[in-house]
Amino acid sequence: MISKVPAAMALACLLAASTARAQIKIAVIQELSGTGATAGTNFKNGLELAVKEINAAGGILGQKLETAIDDTQSNPGVAKALALKAVDDGAFAVFGPTFSGSMTVSMAQTRNAKVPNFTGAEAAALTQQGNQYIFRTSLTQMTSMPKVARYIATGLKAKTVAVIFVNNDFGKGGRDAFVKAAAAAELTVAADISTEAGLIDFSAPVLKAKNSKADAVFVYTNEEESARCLRELRKQGVTRPIIGETTLTGQHVIELAGAAADGAIAHVGLTAEAPIPAVREFRARFEKAYKVVPDHNGIKGYTSVYLLKVGIETAGKLDRVAVAKALHGLKIRAAKEPGVLMDVAIDDNGDLDRASFIVQVKNGKQEVKEVLPPLAKF
Repeated sequence: MISKVPAAMALACLLAASTARAQIKIAVIQELSGTGATAGTNFKNGLELAVKEINAAGGILGQKLETAIDDTQSNPGVAKALALKAVDDGAFAVFGPTFSGSMTVSMAQTRNAKVPNFTGAEAAALTQQGNQYIFRTSLTQMTSMPKVARYIATGLKAKTVAVIFVNNDFGKGGRDAFVKAAAAAELTVAADISTEAGLIDFSAPVLKAKNSKADAVFVYTNEEESARCLRELRKQGVTRPIIGETTLTGQHVIELAGAAADGAIAHVGLTAEAPIPAVREFRARFEKAYKVVPDHNGIKGYTSVYLLKVGIETAGKLDRVAVAKALHGLKIRAAKEPGVLMDVAIDDNGDLDRASFIVQVKNGKQEVKEVLPPLAKF
């Protein structure tokens, strides 16, 4: 007589293997240490919150998400190796890196393997290379900078501007896009000041900006440097408007700069202070989970998983090529998919279009001054 125990065990093993295969593996490649630790950790936390919600609701097409998290150490070489590792491990999608320099060298790995790759990196060139597998979770510099330049020229009534930027892929891409947009807005760049990543002492760059006597100062650096720059601008008594993009008024920058951040203005694609119920509800859930206010990176991480969810559901199958194709040209209404938080459109390059905001720091927090509508019609 043949025992049924081995057969039962074999069936259990088969079912377990089937369940394991049914999981949707996603690789999270983020800056969890080094200069990008704040951005990467916020992105990771937002992503993990979304994964928890989606899995609790039954997953995607009935399958749960499984995350593998790795630290790029804010090093492009490490990021490239981790992207290759994610591909070799069979990741269905990759989330990160966030730094533009790291994304530049790592995205070829996911492109070659036809793996959808979501990133918070903002360098304009990233989505201009015909890569059909890269999807941005933030507005591109080519979309953001014209809004900033127009606001400086019309909202602040400035005629001249001093530009302080970080000399890396992120900073140079933003600087180039801003200078072009400034010319279109009839705004003269009175000083064009390059700084190195990780710079501690901003006295010399700030002095150059101050001596230019520009009507406004535009700051486009990484988060820790933004805080140092704000402190130095206040120390040297610069009273002209200080304006930037998302990184200038992030929550971590506000905490690091203290009172020096008050009055700083920025155009931001995402803010936890947005007067949108879905964003406020997300903020409450994030704060409950992590005991801190989410910054724009936290929102990027959260919404990126929901973008993948909509892509898979639109494709109707777990096929990476089909999902990437489905995401291009897609318009997603937040009323139908609340996890995206705001109506969003994805163009053929993988760039986003959605509402954005002009914010100003007051009493240690962002206050929304103006809501700027998306270009796309929904």
